[in-house]
Amino acid sequence: MTGRAVVTGVGHYLPERIVPNSEFEATLDTSDEWIRARSGIERRHFAAEGETTSQLAANAARAALADAGLDPDDIDAIVVATSTADLTFPSAATMVQSALGMTRGFAFDVQAVCAGFVYALSNANALIVSGQADRVLVIGAETFSRIMDWTDRSTCVLFGDGAGALVLEKQDGAGTAQDRGILSVDLNSDGRYKDLLYVDGGVSTHTTGHLRMQGNQVFRHAVEKLAKTAESALDKAGLGSADVDWIVPHQANIRIIQGTAKKMGLPMDKVVVTVQDHGNTSAASIPLALSVGKARGQIKQGDLVVTEAIGGGLAWGAVVLRW
Repeated sequence: MTGRAVVTGVGHYLPERIVPNSEFEATLDTSDEWIRARSGIERRHFAAEGETTSQLAANAARAALADAGLDPDDIDAIVVATSTADLTFPSAATMVQSALGMTRGFAFDVQAVCAGFVYALSNANALIVSGQADRVLVIGAETFSRIMDWTDRSTCVLFGDGAGALVLEKQDGAGTAQDRGILSVDLNSDGRYKDLLYVDGGVSTHTTGHLRMQGNQVFRHAVEKLAKTAESALDKAGLGSADVDWIVPHQANIRIIQGTAKKMGLPMDKVVVTVQDHGNTSAASIPLALSVGKARGQIKQGDLVVTEAIGGGLAWGAVVLRW
């Protein structure tokens, strides 16, 4: 028998404030039509004043625990993927642990920007497969609205806030590609491309900073690298594109999503798309899309799901799992 990290619960949380594209027209040289045409985004959610990333994460975690029928103290570990933690330290994950009233186990953050949730899934899978944990709560949560330059129409209209969470539980499998759970992971990074997507500030530079992006260059790298990492992860699992039931990609831009699906030879009706409603929520986008995809009745038990993401670093990767 082979130990597998199986999804047993999923949930998400979005802030109450919904910001349609039209809201930007009063302060920027932009329009709803311009934003939709270039990104596919129609609206996004922004956190309220004083509403933090860890609060969004805790709400998503509660939803995932309820879906799994578990209590917080049934969890051995919490892994939070975020680039917008409440404080420099301690980790957002320990704040979630406290908010849930969880008095056992351990918690830590993973930072790989938009690829963060893929990296967090990989870490959680390793904890389970190695026997260090039996149940891990994996969360992606962001408040990117806090790092936007509201004068830069090329970036500030693209991002939103939110959180999504999965419960992963150790279950025995036969060691084949038909097992439920995480079947393979492919992770990559290349620091030479740091200047394509970054925040121009941080603790050691004594500045807060704003998000900066060379959109055309990021787009070019994204389609190529996302298709390649997804295919590599499928190959590691002994599977191919024809076996895929759903791609659940990082929700950054509809043209990147379409381009990646085309490069993989898969139709868009096999892709879970939420970018129109959430914008780019960075590390939160994949778990948000998984939760919404399940709620819509798209993702069902036994389906083969491929998640893939790319973000600042550049960092990118993919996870193949059977739901």
